[in-house]
Amino acid sequence: MNRAPTMASLDDGYRALVIGASGALGTAFCEWLKQDPRCAGVRELGRNTVPELDLEHPATIANAATELAAEAPYQLIIHAAGLLHRDRIKPEKSYSAIEAEALQAVFQVNTLGPALVLRHFLPLLDPQGAMAMLSAKVGSIGDNRLGGWYAYRASKAALNMLIKTAAIELARTRPHSRLLSLHPGTVVSALSQPFRGATSARSADVAADQLLSLIDQLTPADSGQFFAYDGERLPW
Repeated sequence: MNRAPTMASLDDGYRALVIGASGALGTAFCEWLKQDPRCAGVRELGRNTVPELDLEHPATIANAATELAAEAPYQLIIHAAGLLHRDRIKPEKSYSAIEAEALQAVFQVNTLGPALVLRHFLPLLDPQGAMAMLSAKVGSIGDNRLGGWYAYRASKAALNMLIKTAAIELARTRPHSRLLSLHPGTVVSALSQPFRGATSARSADVAADQLLSLIDQLTPADSGQFFAYDGERLPW
C-alpha cells in the first residue's frame, strides 16, 4: 500500500461490511479498510464465515442479515462475490454452447443471490452510506461488440437492472445514500485467471484501492449509475 487509505466521504468511526470477503478482491478490500484509521471495524462475510453467507443458499443471506442487524448501520457495504467459471462451467463462445444448468448456476451467484443481498442488507445501510456491487463491463448491452459469454453477460446485465431499480427506490427514503454498480477491470484472481491478458491485469490490491477511491468520490447524485474503476461512466 503506497498511500494511507481513508474514506473521507464516510463519518469517522464508520463500520464496513464486505460480502465475498475470501476472494481476491474481497480480501484486498478488507485489508485496505482495516488500514483506514477512520474505520471502526470491518465485518467479513462469505461461505466460510460465521455467520455464513452463501449466494447459492438463499436462506444464509437472510440469516446473515438478521444476525448482523445488531451491528448496523454500516456506512459502507461492498458486494464482491461473483461467478464466471468453475468445474464444468465456462464462458460460452457460441449460442450452441448454452446450457440450462450453467445458466442457472451463474445467475444464482451473479443475479439472484445479489438480489436477495439488496433485499436483506440495504435496510442495514446507513442513510448517509454507500453500497457498491461489483458488476462487469461485459454486462453492458450498449458496449457488447464481441458477443459470447452468454450467461455471464446476461447475469451482469440483470444485476445492473436490479441495482438501478433499487437505487430509485432507495432515493425516495434515503436520498443521501449511494448504491453503485462498479466494473473492477481485469484483476489477478481465480475468476479471471484463464481469461485475463497479462498486460491488462492489475493486482487485487491496486484494483481495490482504485475502487475505494472511486466510491469515495461519487455522490448521491451518482447513485444507480454504472462506473468503471477509473471513473468512466459505462452505458447500460
